[in-house]
Amino acid sequence: MRVVMFGYQTWGHRTLQALLDSEHDVVLVVTHPKSEHVYEKIWSDSVADLAQEHGVPVLLRNRPDDDELSARLKEADPDIIVANNWRTWLPPRVFNLPRHGTLNVHDSLLPKYAGFSPLIWALINGETEVGVTAHMMNDELDAGDIVRQEVVPVGPKDTATDLFHRTVDLIAPVTVGALDLIASGRREFVRQDRSQASFFHKRSVEDSRIDWNWSAQELDRLVRAQSEPYPSAFTFHRGRRIEVLAAFVSQGRYGGTPGRVFYREGDGVVIVAGADARYGRNHGLAITRVRTEDGRELPAAEYFTSMGGYLTARP
Repeated sequence: MRVVMFGYQTWGHRTLQALLDSEHDVVLVVTHPKSEHVYEKIWSDSVADLAQEHGVPVLLRNRPDDDELSARLKEADPDIIVANNWRTWLPPRVFNLPRHGTLNVHDSLLPKYAGFSPLIWALINGETEVGVTAHMMNDELDAGDIVRQEVVPVGPKDTATDLFHRTVDLIAPVTVGALDLIASGRREFVRQDRSQASFFHKRSVEDSRIDWNWSAQELDRLVRAQSEPYPSAFTFHRGRRIEVLAAFVSQGRYGGTPGRVFYREGDGVVIVAGADARYGRNHGLAITRVRTEDGRELPAAEYFTSMGGYLTARP
């Protein structure tokens, strides 16, 4: 099939590489200009560079709504558009243009976690599995019929970075497998159960701020979700910002006020956690490694030279 590809960052790069390696013919690529957004500088393999290396025409757009783009798409005469990590809405005049419509590839198990940063949100929320979904695009974001979906489990110590590497490896088989089904003549696919749908916004600095009213289990997942190279989870100690790089859920149960720097347990320094911590039934978050404002990384036991005082959400 003749394919036009819309995509960005490493997700788009992997999708384009899969298309180039397949029997399908990539006739045009549309991608975004480079961005300085903190999350868009991560996993930033260039779709434009890969297309140019293979002699595929490239258009750079922030939004796909101009007349020149429409004309180029019509000239390309695609059988299908494939999109992955296109950051703005595709209008109907674009996604309905090809003979077989538009296939969108999304790194979640739709209908859950439509929208942005699905792996990070899924890990924070304690999901036991994540994956990649290829679905037909319609008027509602990430809501079209599912053509192919692959799943990977989430382990108890996994970080968002671990899950990224596992799911990005699914892009090629999911994308090419879905295209092969469409090329074979299949037109009926699995409808999404919209009662299970959820839609998430882009993450920002505010979403990495630690709230000590969360349970230790939730905070442990937040720290793992904000693993390198993502911006780390952070808190404030004596008015100074510290990033929490590694932590675990304490074995002991600790009572008192959320945020209290309380006790050494193993290699960690336990912080009281949970809105109901006053009852003494909660585990704490044992921090093992931090980064200070001046960029120093050190064990928490060296940073917290004495117990007492509080970690807070703001200075």
